[in-house]
Amino acid sequence: MKRFFRFEENNTNYKTEILAGITTFMTMAYIIFVNPQILSDAGMDLGAVMTATTLIAGISSILMGLLTNYPFALASGMGLNAFFAYVVAADHGWQAALAAVFISGAVFFILAIAGGISFIDAAVPASLKRAIGAGIGLFIAFIGLQNGGIVVQDEVTQVALGDLTSASPLLSLIGLLIMVILIARRVTGAILLGILLTTVVGCFLGVTDPPQALGDVVGAPESLSPVLLELDFRAVMKIPMFLIFSFVFVDVFDTMGTLLGTGARAGFLDEKGCLPRVDRAMLADAFGTMGGALTGTSTVTTYIESTAGISAGGRTGFTAVVVGILFFLALFLAPLAGLIPSEATAPALIIVGVLMMGAIKEIDFDDFSEALPAFLTIIFMPLAYSIADGIAFGFIAYPVVKLVSGRHAQVHWLMYILAVVSLIHFFYPG
Repeated sequence: MKRFFRFEENNTNYKTEILAGITTFMTMAYIIFVNPQILSDAGMDLGAVMTATTLIAGISSILMGLLTNYPFALASGMGLNAFFAYVVAADHGWQAALAAVFISGAVFFILAIAGGISFIDAAVPASLKRAIGAGIGLFIAFIGLQNGGIVVQDEVTQVALGDLTSASPLLSLIGLLIMVILIARRVTGAILLGILLTTVVGCFLGVTDPPQALGDVVGAPESLSPVLLELDFRAVMKIPMFLIFSFVFVDVFDTMGTLLGTGARAGFLDEKGCLPRVDRAMLADAFGTMGGALTGTSTVTTYIESTAGISAGGRTGFTAVVVGILFFLALFLAPLAGLIPSEATAPALIIVGVLMMGAIKEIDFDDFSEALPAFLTIIFMPLAYSIADGIAFGFIAYPVVKLVSGRHAQVHWLMYILAVVSLIHFFYPG
């Protein structure tokens, strides 16, 4: 085992790698409860989605560790799950959305083995990549505010502040406060711990029914049968290609950014700033996405929370293997998912949104030709309630603003094609 994961070469040991794996798992385990809540809004069985989410996170993380020998963990991606549930599944059904995820994973796989990912990465400007991350963060936070009853629908102003004195929004605000305190105090697994503590508080507020026996918390995993292999490839033909492209695009840049960011933190990048074995990491991500669609969950991606384990000393794929094993053990917490209310996971969405908004500081807002496309990308995601529409506005605005400002040489030819595709998305959505 030591030779396979090159412990001596990476100056690490079993104890360090195991502790790093536990640390990473604690920081990302909230997805076990948050993802089923989001996908159940699309009509999917909550228990089955929890099993699928947990199972594929375990398999994908172990696969990443074995293929790459990097301490990166994977699970269903935040933002992409919201896109799945509230955009694609809402209009075309979750079975078609699963098929779209599988197709996007297959495209990701082809791009990974053909070297196309690096080409796309070079074509899309950094400002739009960062804007997409920030926009998704704002969109997720907005969904969290809605799920928690903090923001509600209004006939006059479209949205308004909810009744903060009622139990549901009050519990969401308490949960947000708990998570803020835990994160500010740098408590490991702050989001997961915050969800559990908020659920306990919900018992006192009458929002949550307290468990009556051990079987209400620990038990056998829920069956996958309600969502397993339920992909509808006939219905997916009615989904606009731009929506499927959005799955691919967001996954590619989310994964690329995570790999480079965490790789830099761990000192894995070479002298050119590239990550060795990045193609293997991308393949693990692609396999995870296709496997997730087959088992019944949304797009799987590499988690930035892997940085927590790296900070704890994780340097090899054994850390990722430990994370995978812990996800397998978490399968037996399935009954707990039914006790956790949306008011407890809503603050987690808001916190994740805050963390994703950090990408905005890297955008040059002093340059109008960079600022306007980035702003449109960010603002249209929550306002249009669509990640794809936000991306499309950015893709159209970027080459247009560069052209009229006489800076067309800064635009890659692929961006013009993407702009045309975006126009088709708006005016000929079928």
